[in-house]
Amino acid sequence: MTELVAGVDVATANVRVQIHDPAGPVIAAASRRLPQPVRSPGGRSEQDATTWWPAVRDSLAECTAALGSRSSEIRSLAISATSGTVVPVDGDGEPLTAALMYDDRRADAEAKIAAEVGASRWRRTGITPSAGSGLARIGWLARHLPDGTARVCHTPDVIAWKLVGHPVATDSSHALKSGYDAVDGEWANEAFEALDVPGGLLPEVVRPTAVLGTVDANAAALTGLPVGCEVRAGMTDGCAGQLACGAVDVGQFVTVLGTTLVLKGVSKELVHDPAGAVYSHLHPDGMWLPGGAANIGGSALSDVDPAELSSLDAAATERGPASVVGYPLRGEGERFPFLAANATRFTLGTPADRVDEYRSRLEGVAFCERLALERLAELGAPAEGAVRTAGGGARSIAWCQIRASVLEKPVLRVQGAGTALGAALLAASGSIYPNLSSAAAAMVPGGELVEPVRAEVRQLGDSYRRFVDELRARGWGSAS
Repeated sequence: MTELVAGVDVATANVRVQIHDPAGPVIAAASRRLPQPVRSPGGRSEQDATTWWPAVRDSLAECTAALGSRSSEIRSLAISATSGTVVPVDGDGEPLTAALMYDDRRADAEAKIAAEVGASRWRRTGITPSAGSGLARIGWLARHLPDGTARVCHTPDVIAWKLVGHPVATDSSHALKSGYDAVDGEWANEAFEALDVPGGLLPEVVRPTAVLGTVDANAAALTGLPVGCEVRAGMTDGCAGQLACGAVDVGQFVTVLGTTLVLKGVSKELVHDPAGAVYSHLHPDGMWLPGGAANIGGSALSDVDPAELSSLDAAATERGPASVVGYPLRGEGERFPFLAANATRFTLGTPADRVDEYRSRLEGVAFCERLALERLAELGAPAEGAVRTAGGGARSIAWCQIRASVLEKPVLRVQGAGTALGAALLAASGSIYPNLSSAAAAMVPGGELVEPVRAEVRQLGDSYRRFVDELRARGWGSAS
């Protein structure tokens, strides 16, 4: 009998479940849509949390039905979701209000209180509460708790509770921006006291991969999972995506190039960034996952007709390095690899034509990626070997070649990397495999290595230095 593992991804727009065998391939998968968050003035962003469990339940049931008798081989599962999404629940784990989503920013006043009260703690951990943090949202909820509230849960806590039939611990990854001090292994109690958060509202915290409980008979009947299947603690979607690319050992880094550029890696020691642009999650095996999320990324191409991307990529590859240097930020403000609330796009020079301008955008995002890696190296977390990559932007060979040439090192495109696979890796770690490293070695799909274009490296290096000089001249964050 071959043991199987399940990964559950509760994203903003949908739920995805994947069942994997120990060698990595997906043998069953299903998904369900979730209602779009309701966004309103004042930075509010809410979602109907009562839709989460039915979507997970039905996705699991579809997978187990497809597997037939093999569903009894599912040994463990783990759940990943958005960071800092919280909801009050009653004694049965039922949501009592809409969930406050990861991008809800109504709690500015609570964030300021928490930041001031816990200033010394935040300097030590590198996590400073903001209006977009789970901690601030929990502080806001404390003043608006409905009758019957037993606990405030993160998304995976709600699902795990349904699976095991009792309240569960939360994991240190989802709790990180909700006020958990991963260095000292405790909640920031002084901040919660200042926000008048009632005692007992927060769960115990465990490391990712810890066993939260086992599937009970009721959940087994609804999902088709075997009774006794382990439910293990997961990590946030960003961390799970990193793991799915195979960046699990010290020195391994991954860039997920979607709408934004997210860069994360593994370091032996906690990275301290005085500028506050880098933060670190706790690795399941006691190491650290430093990195950050930029505002720049694939959004730089949001005004380009998707039907034109292929032809523009081909023309940009044939043309070679752009004649201009650009920072193609959409909107205002940057958060990684430097902090600059007033950052805006710029172009040094006048593009020769549309292809030249398009190529400069691809290069501008690559310059930010290089700056991020150099900044992390300065802070004690250097990248070793090829930089792994995933996301929509990684589908472009042209962009990967440009990025490799700018970075002066290969880029490894990992196919099939996604949050559900990352969750499955966490489920396999400690159950089928002894640790995360061995699970990733067996289950992460092989990648395609994209080498630098050697003829372009020198010119792109010169353009990168012009880019950094311009950031410095504008006084933007760590670029100085």
